[in-house]
Amino acid sequence: MPIHIRAEPGEYAEACLLPGDPLRAEYIAGTYLDNAVQRNSERGMLGYTGEFEGKPVSVQATGMGCPSAAIVIEELVMLGVKKLMRVGTCGGLQPHHQLGDLIVALTSVPQDRTVFTYVKEPHCPTADWELIHGAVHAAKELNQPMHVGPIVSSDVFYNPDGGQYQRWSDRGILAVEMEASILFTLGALRKVQAGCLLTVSDIVVEGEFKRISDDELRAAVDRMTRVALHTVTADAKH
Repeated sequence: MPIHIRAEPGEYAEACLLPGDPLRAEYIAGTYLDNAVQRNSERGMLGYTGEFEGKPVSVQATGMGCPSAAIVIEELVMLGVKKLMRVGTCGGLQPHHQLGDLIVALTSVPQDRTVFTYVKEPHCPTADWELIHGAVHAAKELNQPMHVGPIVSSDVFYNPDGGQYQRWSDRGILAVEMEASILFTLGALRKVQAGCLLTVSDIVVEGEFKRISDDELRAAVDRMTRVALHTVTADAKH
């Protein structure tokens, strides 16, 4: 049974949002979920279960980076979670991106060693198609513009290779973050659905670093969260 998520099977819903930040998990539960009950506080990794528009859904913080996320994802699967949707922030890598933009990830380049520990050969971590399609549909229904495409999961936040962002950009990578590659990989290995929505909190190309304001970030995360909740609670149609 899980060591880091102190819960019993059935205490988490089959659908679960995965923010990195524990305080974002707390905010999502308090703002969007009815009848929310805290299910975990071990090591400050807050987790909650409640209802969104009458349907059960959970939210669980993963922490930062693939190693931390891998622990949480593995234990959520042990507890019966079958649909995992990351809701995080990212650095935008394309010049046309604006701060606060929404990105729906298709694949994630595994620029970290956690995925290699699980899969010791070339591998393309890929999101679940139903969640991709559902997120695009939900965003359109909510009049939320989006970008859809590949991202990269890095194992460092302060990258010593300053030119790497531009190389990723030149190859069409939309954004850089730190957890999606292991989420997609474990989704495939554990036979559960895995998806990822991201809010552009920084722009890190063309020699300029731009950071979103706290108020703008909060509004953008709210928009992303609504898309995510509608996606993971939608009836299977595709």
